[in-house]
Amino acid sequence: MNDRYDAGAAGYEADQYELVGYDEYGQPVYRQIPAQQQAPQQQYDPYGQQGYGYDPYATGRQQPVPPYDPYGTGDTGQQPPTPAYDPYGTGTHPQQGAHSPPYDPYGRTATSGQQHRVAEQTAYIPQQAGPVEEPQLQERGDRGDREYHTEQFSFVEEPDGDSEDVIDWLKFTENRTERREEARRRARARVVALVVVLAVVAAGGAGYLWYAGKLPGLSSSDSKEGTATAVGAQKRDVIVVHLHNTKKGGTSTALLVDNTTTNQGTTVLLPNSLALTGDDGTTTLAKSVDDDGSSGTRDAIDTVLGTEIQGTWRLDTPYLQNLVDLVGNIEVDTNADVPDPDAKAKGSAPLVRKGKAQTLSGKMAVAYATYQASGEAQNAQLERFGQVMQATLRKLTSDTQGATVTVQTLGMIIEPPLTDKDLGAFLAKLAELAKGGDYKTAMLPVRTDGTLSARASAAVVKDVLGGTAKSPDKGAAVRVSIRNASGVKDNTEKARVVLLNGGFTFLEGGTASAEATSEVVYADTADKADATEVAKTLGLSADAVTKGDVSGNADVSVVLGQDYKPSSS
Repeated sequence: MNDRYDAGAAGYEADQYELVGYDEYGQPVYRQIPAQQQAPQQQYDPYGQQGYGYDPYATGRQQPVPPYDPYGTGDTGQQPPTPAYDPYGTGTHPQQGAHSPPYDPYGRTATSGQQHRVAEQTAYIPQQAGPVEEPQLQERGDRGDREYHTEQFSFVEEPDGDSEDVIDWLKFTENRTERREEARRRARARVVALVVVLAVVAAGGAGYLWYAGKLPGLSSSDSKEGTATAVGAQKRDVIVVHLHNTKKGGTSTALLVDNTTTNQGTTVLLPNSLALTGDDGTTTLAKSVDDDGSSGTRDAIDTVLGTEIQGTWRLDTPYLQNLVDLVGNIEVDTNADVPDPDAKAKGSAPLVRKGKAQTLSGKMAVAYATYQASGEAQNAQLERFGQVMQATLRKLTSDTQGATVTVQTLGMIIEPPLTDKDLGAFLAKLAELAKGGDYKTAMLPVRTDGTLSARASAAVVKDVLGGTAKSPDKGAAVRVSIRNASGVKDNTEKARVVLLNGGFTFLEGGTASAEATSEVVYADTADKADATEVAKTLGLSADAVTKGDVSGNADVSVVLGQDYKPSSS
């Protein structure tokens, strides 16, 4: 097939163009064929008609084709040819001798000859079978179908200036996602670690409460043998303090306990009637402090209570007064009006008034701690002493060095093996417990005969002191209780000496109103012989021996009457 294509039928005079190829953008490229080189060719008839006329009714008669009128003016005369498209406004036209180049929107030109852009062209993309200089068209069938190959087209991959930005954005989002995931992993790890720590703490707390016997249902009153063993295994520091009343005489004794296992402080008040076993037999706490001193009394208390006391603190009333003044007064819920011991006139205003949160100076604290009203038992005064001790500890500094300086400032004589530094450190620990509310005061229950009851053994001795009650047992020596009703104070001491020399155990029975005759009483028939021997030792008649009630834990009870005459020897 002739590869020349007639493009001049649309108003471009008789010029002929031929297709020479395609540029890299797939646009057809033509070149102009001069008139002298044009070869006659058959005019393209798209509708299969002969000639140029169009016969819509198929009459067989051809109609002449009017000249091309692109503007639709209807003027059939000779009109100037349609100027070529001039996108740059150069003003040159193909008919004016200078042919404008074909339309090239991308600024590229063909490789041969001057080019014109065809105004109208059939939308056929021919196959390029050979080089650009010799293009060929292949027709298939009557309709001129074309076959296309990828090598006819060229594609330009334009560089993407945003590619690096996109890569950076992807990296940023990826890094941010990784950071979020890492933060979630760390958060989960922290939660797991926290749960583990809480579980360990809970288990340790439960174990500690079980060991200390504080779990519900395992209190000291209903604990089983295993819990009691754990209570006994707790570590305690114990110091005995004796308050000596330098004006009126007499002593008050208490144990200061620091349970380092449970962090609990306690003041255990010991009644003066507590029966102790000394070198001379059975005696009372008050008598032991006066006769045997600190060392002998400490050993006797350890024996009876099963404790281990580390030292003795002798606190005379003037030192207590100075101690309260040094800590800056104390506050006590007083339970009685205390008269001023230095008041000369009767009916003077009380030195200490009964009431809540009463502020006491050193002098007022001593008066309240040693006060025992007429007819009151000694335990009432002992409880007031315990109140003053706990209030003083609350005001004392919990700093070891500061507490030691306070002790040294008092100028007391500290009995060995206790030192001022040991006492200062011990009091500082108790002060810290008292400030935190982990401090209490307990009275040791004692029977009228000075022995310990089972309740005291369980509630105080075992739980607080971690000991075992051992009241003086009945031994070979006969225990004799002496009650002085002779009206002579010294007769009690003289009777004690005589009994001890006779191999008996002496028990203090106190004093009573004067009676004319003496009595020696036994409760068990088996003790009648011992009662007779006691009367003989004291120089009393055998008629004084009778059967009756014996007080306390004594085997024989003696009432010294006015007829009692102590032995001169």
